[in-house]
Amino acid sequence: MTSDNRIGPPSFGSERDMLRAFLDYHRATLAMKCEGLTDEELRQQSMPPSTLSLLGLVRHMAEVERAWFRRVFEDHDAPMVWSDKIDFQAAYDASESTRDEAFVAWEAEVETSRRIEREAKSLDQAGYQPRWGEEVSLRMVMMHVLLEYGRHNGHADFLREGVDGTVGA
Repeated sequence: MTSDNRIGPPSFGSERDMLRAFLDYHRATLAMKCEGLTDEELRQQSMPPSTLSLLGLVRHMAEVERAWFRRVFEDHDAPMVWSDKIDFQAAYDASESTRDEAFVAWEAEVETSRRIEREAKSLDQAGYQPRWGEEVSLRMVMMHVLLEYGRHNGHADFLREGVDGTVGA
């Protein structure tokens, strides 16, 4: 990691502004954890039999963004990025992936998610979660995705340390 250019979330603000800021902060954290590494280093796996790697986390979060924003609010039948069925584990196997492939997909899904959130009239906007067969609010989706980033950024901390010893933020 060369520098910490993340914009920290505000201490005060509306619920929506806080959720948006914390999501963007965690998105930036994942990107920061991958800075300065080669494709090979990004593919370095944690420990057998796990295929978990930093690049796998980026791919997984592209799937999470798609599953929780695009599929819930726009296109319930949108295919997943790296699997023909709803298989979040498929994204973790980044053995044949590159930074460009993973980051282009992830950044595109993040932009779609941001657009969907910006266009929503309120956090109470309902979308349909096809995997659950029920409606969910934008508020719930934003909280769920924020929790996903929080959990996986913890994994990213350990993965980055394992690659080159870098710790922090």
